[in-house]
Amino acid sequence: MSEIPEQSASLQADDAKRAVRNVGVLMVASIISKGFLFFWSIWLTNWLGPTNAGVYSTVLGIFAVVFPLTGLGMGMIAIREIAKKPDQIGQYATSLLFIQTTLSGFVYVVMVVSAMTYGGDILGYSAIVGISIIIDMFGSIANDLFIAQQRMVTTSIMEIVHVVLRIMLAGFALYIGWGLIGVYLATIASGIVRSLILWGLLLRQEWQLDWQIDWQGLAIPMLIDTIPLSLGAMLSLGYDHADKLMMTGLIGETNTGYLSPAFLIHFGIIELFSTAILVAMYPLMAKYHSDDNETFGYIVQTLMRFMLMLALPITLGLTVFSDDVIRLIFNDEFLPTIPILRVYVWYTLLTLVSNVFARALLIQNRQRYTLIVTACALSLNIVVNFVLLSQTGNPIGAAIASVMAQGLALILLAQTFRANGFNWLAIVPSLGRVALIGAVMVISMILVGEINWILGIIVGSVVYLVGLFVGNVLSVADWDLLYRLTGAMPGGQLIRRYWHRDLSNSR
Repeated sequence: MSEIPEQSASLQADDAKRAVRNVGVLMVASIISKGFLFFWSIWLTNWLGPTNAGVYSTVLGIFAVVFPLTGLGMGMIAIREIAKKPDQIGQYATSLLFIQTTLSGFVYVVMVVSAMTYGGDILGYSAIVGISIIIDMFGSIANDLFIAQQRMVTTSIMEIVHVVLRIMLAGFALYIGWGLIGVYLATIASGIVRSLILWGLLLRQEWQLDWQIDWQGLAIPMLIDTIPLSLGAMLSLGYDHADKLMMTGLIGETNTGYLSPAFLIHFGIIELFSTAILVAMYPLMAKYHSDDNETFGYIVQTLMRFMLMLALPITLGLTVFSDDVIRLIFNDEFLPTIPILRVYVWYTLLTLVSNVFARALLIQNRQRYTLIVTACALSLNIVVNFVLLSQTGNPIGAAIASVMAQGLALILLAQTFRANGFNWLAIVPSLGRVALIGAVMVISMILVGEINWILGIIVGSVVYLVGLFVGNVLSVADWDLLYRLTGAMPGGQLIRRYWHRDLSNSR
């Protein structure tokens, strides 16, 4: 097996420990908050039924597509720059507040006008939930400023508080009979609390807002850099939600409701495994990015392979046992979701891997290229959606369109990424081993699943883990890096009592 160069040694010890702590904190927060939100969404979807779930998903889709216009992606640029120049946080904070407040009012109008295409309940609910655009904008700015300072504990605690409060208020609203209007009002109220707390904590720090905005040197360059990024976010969310928006218009809200459980599972996996890790690693990746530093390329290479190794067993398990999973967590009204999930889950795998390359290209300031990629993927998604949905009327066409679009995006992103320390020749052998191990996992799940599907998942997972160890999927450099970082993880010292590794020959 080709060895991956041990560039991990150039990762400074303090930075490595901080990165692992950040990942650990965000992972714990994601497991808790997204877990609460996931189970709440399952309950809400079952309570709504396919038709109302289709209305809810359509409103959510409109909101998601237009929301990036409130920030134009400036948060990611600000995080990148503040990580390099922490003394300018006051100037970046003021610029974000001024520009995004202006934009949020415009975006609210765009959302309401967009909802007029559907009319009825979708228009009415969109006018209410659109208020969250302005509220969430303030909270998002504060959250980004904390991330830029690598204060992940603060953002993690607030994430949990926000989700729990939102669920409690929405549950109470449903209990007293307010229906979907109550759910949206609860979203607005919890967003207000989140924004107030985060800004209260920010303003207690030593730095202050700098109202002398440097338009020429800071604000305008940041705005120019973020326009492709924001358009890319809109296009990305566009083909993430294009299936639901087009389905409602072409084949009705009920069919959109059948897609909702599959999208809910997809979204939960992405938020739990992709978002937390990439957000935590983003400041560190930005710090080590330079033309002559191989550490950046090594980090991207490692993240990509680890993300694939994580996504594959989840995808295979949901493909084989989609029938059992849907029957377990949704009522019989959603049985048409079963074949949709079998296809849609592959969209999830492709998204997990694509996100790593997209974030790396952002750090390389190549957001204009990612914009082109997203536009190509969205175009393919719209065309395939229109053809399949209009010709067959089957919601599985939306799942096929999403997989094809994300596959195109991954190919375009991966083939253009270049960085010192990133070597495809060193990756391909291990990816081949992972694919072979996945095939053995599927066979074992199918055989054991004839007895019991839960037992099939357990046995398949054990086969997969054993295969990773026996198949030498991880290089010596990977194991050394994991061992170095284990001590910084929660419970890491306990693991090291039983796991001993000689690093004397490791640079």
